Amino acid sequence: MQNKIKEIIAQEVKAISNIPISNSFEKAVLIIKEQVHNKNGKVITSGMGKAGQIAINIATTLSSTGTPSVFIHPSEAQHGDLGAMQENDVLLLVSNSGKTREVLEMFELSKNLYGNTKVIVIASTTNCPLANNADVAISTGNPKEVCPLGLSPTTSTTAMTVIGDILVVLLMQEIGFNKEQYAKRHHGGYLGQKSRGEFRK
Repeated sequence: MQNKIKEIIAQEVKAISNIPISNSFEKAVLIIKEQVHNKNGKVITSGMGKAGQIAINIATTLSSTGTPSVFIHPSEAQHGDLGAMQENDVLLLVSNSGKTREVLEMFELSKNLYGNTKVIVIASTTNCPLANNADVAISTGNPKEVCPLGLSPTTSTTAMTVIGDILVVLLMQEIGFNKEQYAKRHHGGYLGQKSRGEFRK
């Protein structure tokens, strides 16, 4: 079993290492900086299933590091939640296949609400319906799932998480986000204490 664990870890590491590095990351960061930090918009993340859970994580991490962001469930968007979208918001859609019906519908509904909405997509490939119509598409490299059935999102969501982390870190650097600003947004718990210099071993 230990050998199998090592094999799974190695596959996950390989997937991360094979994430295609392109100027799409820089383009995405500059779009978010312009729309959110220069035009007072926010990032709206969305996705279905496991990809949606990654989108939630990206939204909360962005918010705590100085870039206002919220998650809207694609299905709930069709029942009024899309009303949270405002002009200058950025739509960040996460979908492994890039073909998820609910996410595609949210894309169209958002464009119908604000035709100039900037859209960033994280998907397995930049050649899919979502990516083909986005302003920026970032590929996970389409890694093979470590799930023995090859079905359950495992390696793919690892790659999505790392891409989200890259965008967060690059944005923090781009806007000069510091510890004092973090403390104002993350007051509670160990991290809140640490950011304020109150934690003592």
